[in-house]
Amino acid sequence: MSDLKIGGLTIPVPIIQGGMGVGVSLSGLAVAVANEGGVGVISAAGLGLVHRNSALDFIQANIEGLKMELRLAKEKTKGIVGVNIMVAMSNFAELVKTAIAEKADIIFSGAGLPLDLPKFLEPGSITKLVPIVSSSRAAKIICEKWKSLYNYLPDAIVVEGPKAGGHIGFKNNQIDDAEYSLEELVPAVVREVKFFEDKYHQEISVIAAGGIYSGQDMYNIMQKGARGVQMGSRFVPTEECDAAQAFKQAYIDAKQSDIEIIQSPVGMPGRALHNEFIQKVTLGLKKPVKCPFHCIKTCDVSKSPYCIISALYNAYKGNMKSGYAFAGSNAYLSEKISTVKEVFADIMTGFKNAVSQAKAK
Repeated sequence: MSDLKIGGLTIPVPIIQGGMGVGVSLSGLAVAVANEGGVGVISAAGLGLVHRNSALDFIQANIEGLKMELRLAKEKTKGIVGVNIMVAMSNFAELVKTAIAEKADIIFSGAGLPLDLPKFLEPGSITKLVPIVSSSRAAKIICEKWKSLYNYLPDAIVVEGPKAGGHIGFKNNQIDDAEYSLEELVPAVVREVKFFEDKYHQEISVIAAGGIYSGQDMYNIMQKGARGVQMGSRFVPTEECDAAQAFKQAYIDAKQSDIEIIQSPVGMPGRALHNEFIQKVTLGLKKPVKCPFHCIKTCDVSKSPYCIISALYNAYKGNMKSGYAFAGSNAYLSEKISTVKEVFADIMTGFKNAVSQAKAK
């Protein structure tokens, strides 16, 4: 295993912790991951609720919450800490500017194509820019646009497959189609990116995400050309995860059959743990609500039976009857609450065993 390069940054252990909103991955989890040599990631989604302030509206509280979480992280680690900012967020530009001003090491951005992300960089900015894509075509479009408009190439690219938790950038009929599997997507993105690497003499690491759980999983996908992996669900049942105990317990209690695809109010399919709240939505028992936050550009409140950010916030706080947990396809493998250090040790042991087995063949 070699170090992962993202721009001028060197990541000793090529593991990125996925950004999980609302409140699931804040500075607590990000710091723990960064201290183990990976990349800790704070999710910018819903920070206006997590850091609610009666003197500020939701959007302003979101900005102040991001500042607070980044400053807390910087105080507690010398490791690498990034921010996940969804393109679909209504205050995307303000959050990006804030992350750059606060010297976040990396911005990860998906849930839409972040075609104008480099324009927010200022002279002297240290923040690296990493788009999240679900196809080689999206990777090509971003590389071409960024280079032609801003003379900037991505510092790395995360390719997220259909086994990821949360919102998924695939149509329902693509989710179980082998043609769209991560094992097919990664080599395609690697081939696309290599053209730009060779032409402009710049390394662009491809990072695989979605359904990666074990060291063996990590080894297998790196054999396909990925230089690192992103894991979200694996870090939920840890002591350092910022979500409530009940949220973590939902992962531990989950069976494989509990993990399902739902239709999110933001207009995309999502993968979540089935519970009473989702059952009520399915049965049509939830009622449409007014939109109190205007947090996501693509959310159509007139067609939605519930406010997604409120549901996710309730779950983060442990009120699972009034919300639900997003989860990746392998979340059911969780058996106990561990520490982030133990998770890293388990992944690395599995990876080394996979290498040894491959050499023995």
